Amino acid sequence: MATKYIFVTGGVTSSLGKGIISASLAKLLQARGFSVTIQKFDPYINIDPGTLNPYEHGECFVTEDGAETDLDLGHYERYLNIPTSQANNVTTGRIYNHVITQEREGAYLGKTVQVIPHITDEIKRRMLLLGQSGEFDIVVTEIGGCVGDIESLPFIEAVRQLRWELGVHESCVIHLTLVPYLKAAGELKTKPTQHSVRDLSEAGVQPDILVCRSEHPIPSDLRRKIALFCNVKQNSVIESLDAETIYDVPLLMRKEKLDERVISKLKLPHKADPNLDSWKEFLGRLKNPTAEVNIALIGKYVELPDAYKSIIESFIHAGAANECKVNLKTFQSENINPDNVASLLGSMDAVLVAPGFGERGFQGKLDSIKYIRESNIPFLGICLGMQCAAVEFARNVLGLENAASTEMNPETPHPIIDMMADQKEITQKGGTMRLGAYTCELKKGSKAYSIYGKAKIIERHRHRYEFNNKYIADFEKAGMVASGINPDTGLVEIIELQNHRWFVAVQYHPELKSTVLNPHPLFVKFIKAAIDYAKSK
Repeated sequence: MATKYIFVTGGVTSSLGKGIISASLAKLLQARGFSVTIQKFDPYINIDPGTLNPYEHGECFVTEDGAETDLDLGHYERYLNIPTSQANNVTTGRIYNHVITQEREGAYLGKTVQVIPHITDEIKRRMLLLGQSGEFDIVVTEIGGCVGDIESLPFIEAVRQLRWELGVHESCVIHLTLVPYLKAAGELKTKPTQHSVRDLSEAGVQPDILVCRSEHPIPSDLRRKIALFCNVKQNSVIESLDAETIYDVPLLMRKEKLDERVISKLKLPHKADPNLDSWKEFLGRLKNPTAEVNIALIGKYVELPDAYKSIIESFIHAGAANECKVNLKTFQSENINPDNVASLLGSMDAVLVAPGFGERGFQGKLDSIKYIRESNIPFLGICLGMQCAAVEFARNVLGLENAASTEMNPETPHPIIDMMADQKEITQKGGTMRLGAYTCELKKGSKAYSIYGKAKIIERHRHRYEFNNKYIADFEKAGMVASGINPDTGLVEIIELQNHRWFVAVQYHPELKSTVLNPHPLFVKFIKAAIDYAKSK
């Protein structure tokens, strides 16, 4: 079977949930037995989100092969339970960068380089790349931004050309719009959807299916009106109501028969109905908890939940695995100090200190970890969270005055955390950190070994600074063990505190590998420790 292509566009407003709809549809098709992948095309000119502040675009999701990508790729992995790669996220910046590089190398034989055909040809090449691998029956392509935005036009034009080139039943366009409810009038309004579809049609792309986000059910007469004015069949007007959890959306889309409409449009073979038993079991555990814990997340970007999206979702997966409701309380690390730390964290059942870059909020993280360590509260540190745990231990247990990370204090007499040697000559910021999957060997008998249940693991990284191995002996003598080591470089990946209820910190990002069907063991055991601690209180 030739690969089929589904394009998901959005209109009216951003943040309608194209990523969730794309992932939910892909999940339904996968559950029917099709091999599916999802890719995201972002209209911004950054090469990738790696240099973006989390407040700009949420977290930067890192793939196994070391690509810094859009956070929607996290949703794709969490839903489909298969890894994404460099090829699954493409930006305008990457497209233009490639075309300009080609032009400088003389690849266009002296021709004038233009948006059409050169930019659109490169977009089309990237859109087809995953499908040409032979691995997938269906490739879902999410187009970032809104139809009508200037920066989205080349992508829409590429979709128009591809649809013509591929043929009638080889591709399908799903357009996600908003049907707002005007409280004063007591009515749902279809005009924003009509205008959005008109903009898309003017660009030469007629949607096959409309997914209409709404806070209220859309009655059949309104669906008929939308179908009539937007030139789609009435059964292709799909209602997407606000859900209790994003993990309800595949079942809601199944109820609306979105997958059936796609199968019909693409003339796909009718395989068995989707097998969603394990998904329903997960939802059953998620919605019927037998325990409840309060967990603190300490970070510097807590005002924007998307900045820690994968961590938040990992708590949901692991909470369900423990049949436990996780009440996540976020704390801005800048606002924590020795005077208020006990009142802020004293009632918590566990504390996670989050990743981050830069000096802002660093001291608040150290004050938090000192309190957690001395109060015997379950603790998990991730990336900078691990580095903070090491610095705090060096200062307050080993008595190394002014111990620090050279990221925060280049002149520190005790560089507990230091820049990797191969990073010191690098001046370019984008894509130059230690990125992607690396092996880690676990020390038998350690907490880390009992968590994973095996001696060798592979986890994803995104950082420049590392634990300084000169201090390992002093740390271990005082009770802080390096329980995970990279076998190739000798770099410390995991530290854990002996004689503590549950104190584990990791240099890598475990949250990037947690999925609905495979919750990450670190989060699962962390929540179990929180449950046990709550009971002991």
